[in-house]
Amino acid sequence: MRAVALPSISVAQRRARLVTRHRLTPATRTDDLSALVDDLVCLHSTDPVSVYLSAAARMATPALSVVDRALYEDRTLLRHHAMRRTLWVFGPSHARLAHHAATVDVAAVQRRNLQKQLTAGGYAAPEDTVRTARAEIHALLRAEGPLPAREVGLRLPHLTTMVPIGPGEYPLHSRVLLVMGFDGEVLRARPTGTWINGQYRWAAADAWVPGGLGAPLPKREAAAGLTRAYLRAFGPATREDLKWWAGWTVAVTKAALADVDAVETDTGYVLPDDLDPVEPAPSVALLPGLDPSTMGWKQRDHYLSPEIAAQLFDRNGNGGPAVWVDGAIVGGWVQRKDGRIAMRLFTDVGAEAKAEAEAAAHRLETLLGEVRFTVRFPSPLQPTLLA
Repeated sequence: MRAVALPSISVAQRRARLVTRHRLTPATRTDDLSALVDDLVCLHSTDPVSVYLSAAARMATPALSVVDRALYEDRTLLRHHAMRRTLWVFGPSHARLAHHAATVDVAAVQRRNLQKQLTAGGYAAPEDTVRTARAEIHALLRAEGPLPAREVGLRLPHLTTMVPIGPGEYPLHSRVLLVMGFDGEVLRARPTGTWINGQYRWAAADAWVPGGLGAPLPKREAAAGLTRAYLRAFGPATREDLKWWAGWTVAVTKAALADVDAVETDTGYVLPDDLDPVEPAPSVALLPGLDPSTMGWKQRDHYLSPEIAAQLFDRNGNGGPAVWVDGAIVGGWVQRKDGRIAMRLFTDVGAEAKAEAEAAAHRLETLLGEVRFTVRFPSPLQPTLLA
């Protein structure tokens, strides 16, 4: 029996899809932050700067205050731990899918770990200790929150006893807050400092947004919904791409692809209604470290050469600030101490694209103004550009 040839999607088509679906071309940019974030499924939030600059790069009228308002006033965007124990910013519907498709498993591990740590620390009834602490913290946050962990400890001093974690010790209330966060009982609210700060106040989820993360979903249903969103944004993607991105097992990944009737092509899986070609569009963008376009695939050959990867990714696979042209990474950038954006292009992109990259750098300088930030996961290229 002759093998049936798989549908073919070229590198050029994959880049055209990326540019359009990730809103990197001017015609697709929007100030509708909910639509923008949903189109990317979510934004990386391990480095708080990434959230703002990933959004700003795709906005028609970039403004940091708009992102701030969506996160902390309108609360149309939520910050929550999910796939791979990573901190993300989601719209509510994708936060619910990610929570029940991935975070519930992570939370179970975190709960078990805390029980073991309390037992090792000499707590006679660790389950009762955690149950009581959770109830007290939740009640406090409902009444007085959002509050940073330090303030929770000041108001509930009996929960500040130390718990041994590896070589160190941590206050009980801070470990319980972490577990409550994975469980979706609390969410990270406004930071304790400016928008570049990664220390957050905690809010009771059901007080922060109506219904918190929403009603429970069966894991398989949630995994299918998350896979559908992922393939819409990142397809074609291989099974290994999806497994890595979601932090799933092979079995969960296979089932999710089957449940959405994913179609295998010669470069990965797509949704069954997503085989038509996409019209290419020119695009130049400066994206921050850990941007979803940079971090959406484990296998990155269609937009990233090995030579550039060695300059922009650290040993753990964290991607630094990148210059994108027409759906491919062509260079990197940093913010210097004087506020200037310094770039290095590793590819000859032509005079027009180079001029547009320089204009994008100037717009970014204006957007940041007096703000100076440090990249959480600096690329190997950074020291050279800072010199």
